[in-house]
Amino acid sequence: MTAPETQGAPPPVPAAPEHLQGRGAWFKRLPVVHQVRQSVGLQRGMLVTGLVLCAVFVVTAVGARWIAPYGWSQLRTPEGAFGAQHPPSAEHWFGTTVGGYDVLSRVVWGAQTALLVVIVAVTASIVVGVLLGLVSGYFGGWADRVLVLVADAVYAFPSLLLAILLAIVISGGQSSMWGGVLAAALSITVVFVPQYFRVVRAEVVRIKGEAFVDAARVLGTPHRRIMTRHVLRNSVRTLPLIVTLNASEGILTLAGLGFLGFGIEPTAAAEWGYDLQRAVADVTSGIWWTALFPGLAIVLAAMGMTLVGESLNDLADPRLRVRSRSRKVAGAVAATSVDAGSDADAGTTGPSKEES
Repeated sequence: MTAPETQGAPPPVPAAPEHLQGRGAWFKRLPVVHQVRQSVGLQRGMLVTGLVLCAVFVVTAVGARWIAPYGWSQLRTPEGAFGAQHPPSAEHWFGTTVGGYDVLSRVVWGAQTALLVVIVAVTASIVVGVLLGLVSGYFGGWADRVLVLVADAVYAFPSLLLAILLAIVISGGQSSMWGGVLAAALSITVVFVPQYFRVVRAEVVRIKGEAFVDAARVLGTPHRRIMTRHVLRNSVRTLPLIVTLNASEGILTLAGLGFLGFGIEPTAAAEWGYDLQRAVADVTSGIWWTALFPGLAIVLAAMGMTLVGESLNDLADPRLRVRSRSRKVAGAVAATSVDAGSDADAGTTGPSKEES
């Protein structure tokens, strides 16, 4: 009787670790690629969708000079003026506004303004919040209690109301490009600094009691080196979750300022909130294109960053990593196991006990 073919098959070769898998291993460890490979199911769909929307937003903002057919305040060409409230056509794909601006150009240049607000707000929030959280959590004492109390009190201030106050203080409500950008960015910075502060402070309080920090103190390492080299590097791993939500809030706050009339002047820069506010009266007259495209740009940009933040938050859950690892192990076991159907077929080829 011949033995089953599976008995003579060579044993499966186990997969090598990622750091030994050749030239492409470094690519798999990149931040975005690693998160995409780690995600499964709905989390992967949310993450990929958010990354695509964020990539379109960034590319549009950076390449606005080459993508936009006209300038943000351009009203005419050598052939003549654009005209007001013209519907979408071959000359103006998204139509024109009540002021005679090209809607497509205003939407594209508005992405650049929104990106500037996101960069300034996120950078300032990280620098101030991380520095305060590091110092407060490491040294403690009365300064730590005062900073925690102030951080809790700041949560009572709505970001949009604070942005309006700052816009009036900075430029009297008539903002230039950088005045509007700074007004929105500073309001987001003041509101979101407590989030960075509390997250970093909690991690610093936990890490400063670890054994490697105590060993560094025993060896006589200065506090500045311990804080920057040992504590800080291990306490900022969860910040990307807050950065994406902070960026989304910055876009919405800038749009709210422009909608309420405290944003950037149309001759200084393009801004989605201002264009949306000017298009409110057009909707009742059946002119839909002046409000649709700026509003859609706000929704897509904010939704892309929110989806990335929610996906990263889900991936931070260790239970997701367990499910992903269990699925890989189950697939490997199924690939190396013997099919029950083949065993049954092999058993029928030999003589049965009754026949013998």
